[in-house]
Amino acid sequence: MEHLDVLIVGAGLSGIGAGHYLQTKCPWASYAIFEARDAIGGTWDLFRYPGIRSDSDMFTLGYSFRPWDGEKSIADGDSILQYIKDTAAEAGIDQRIRFNHRIVRADWSTDEACWHVTAERSDTGETVEVTCGFVFSCSGYYRYDRGYLPDFAGMDRFEGTIVHPQAWPQDLDYAGKRVVVIGSGATAVTLVPSMAATAGHVTMLQRSPTYILSLPAKDPIANLLRRVLPERYSGPVIRWFKALTTQASYVLSKRRPAFVKRVLRRQLERQLPDGYDIDTHFTPRYDPWDQRLCVVPNGDLFKAIASDTVSVVTDHIDTFNEKGLLLRSGAELEADIIVTATGIELLFVGGIELSVDGEAVDFAGKLTYKGMMLEGVPNFAVAIGYTNASWTLKCDLTCDYVCRLLNRMQSTGQRQCTPVNLDATVASLPLLGLSSGYVERSADRFPKQGSKFPWQVHQSYLRDYRALKMSSIEDTAMVLSNPIRQTAGTATS
Repeated sequence: MEHLDVLIVGAGLSGIGAGHYLQTKCPWASYAIFEARDAIGGTWDLFRYPGIRSDSDMFTLGYSFRPWDGEKSIADGDSILQYIKDTAAEAGIDQRIRFNHRIVRADWSTDEACWHVTAERSDTGETVEVTCGFVFSCSGYYRYDRGYLPDFAGMDRFEGTIVHPQAWPQDLDYAGKRVVVIGSGATAVTLVPSMAATAGHVTMLQRSPTYILSLPAKDPIANLLRRVLPERYSGPVIRWFKALTTQASYVLSKRRPAFVKRVLRRQLERQLPDGYDIDTHFTPRYDPWDQRLCVVPNGDLFKAIASDTVSVVTDHIDTFNEKGLLLRSGAELEADIIVTATGIELLFVGGIELSVDGEAVDFAGKLTYKGMMLEGVPNFAVAIGYTNASWTLKCDLTCDYVCRLLNRMQSTGQRQCTPVNLDATVASLPLLGLSSGYVERSADRFPKQGSKFPWQVHQSYLRDYRALKMSSIEDTAMVLSNPIRQTAGTATS
């Protein structure tokens, strides 16, 4: 059976980054990337709906080792996908990817100090088995085979077309059509102005408003720093500048929510038509960053509203009918196309069934160590990005830590690293810390964070930089050991 030192799960933004770190910092390690689909890019290859783009600035969403050099800070999906592909090709990481390999099970053997991994090939149907010393899950937490769709009454009665953004048909013709987009999150606010450019009219139908912030697509400060600083310094300086300013805005939102609400409202008043009903359509019931803020580049959504190509309706759906939607208020929205931008489903580690020495791992009963490993699960790490900043900021730190950990075990002859909680006073808290529907729907299937370090998830690049990059590998919770293969009459140590 083939043995790998490290098995990376997923060839998206995180997985390609993990491959780079392993090649440069752990050149001794053999590794492969198992990708369930047939393409590089993960989210950025899967989602193909109109206008798809980043909702974080590319200076922090891009890799620290290959700074983003694109013109726009808020970039389109095709540009991001090409950036990931180019990164993989330049370093030969794409040659380590095994496509159509979906990992279904992984069982850790303490006796052998390795994982027994089972994958299914979606292209041939065959089963592939390998062993590895370390599993690094970089599959994100989206469920890729389907999005979330509420059970709306009467959907089968609608005579038009119903589309979910996660399964966007490339031949969909919406030119001149009446379109209703159900939702108010990042996908909806991206879709609506993009479709409005050619559709007859687009209506964004929302149950409740979302905080929306307009930012310039081209960052003037970042572009200034590019001009005045040497290339070798501009990337790191811009990355730190964007990371710190993003963190500062988040902290301000949590400490002075009323002030941030006023700032956001003033921006809306400047960009929306005079007399627009901001209270109804753009004033959420929660505080900023209780749910993720949505970003619109150059205020494109507000411009579309001002030009009358987009309407916003805040109401509840009573039922679908033949012509469109009947709302709880009694109003009716007629449509040719209805887009259900109703959210995503979350799936931890891509649905892999984990077990340790034959005992199934209950994710919901585990704490996360530094937001990247699981309590009591040896030689297993997970790349999970920030909810209040760019995904890659945290993943870069996680990749660096994993490499430091692997090098420590390699140099000391240890074969097993296991986070162990010895503090009975640590309380369990939700992992992601958002009140968004997609988070709350899956909270009972995700691991938890703890109330004390190192089990807390900080959502802070500064604190994580210190905890993952500057601190020692060994602490009271990280146990390094060297299991001895059992034989008759001996015990594992």
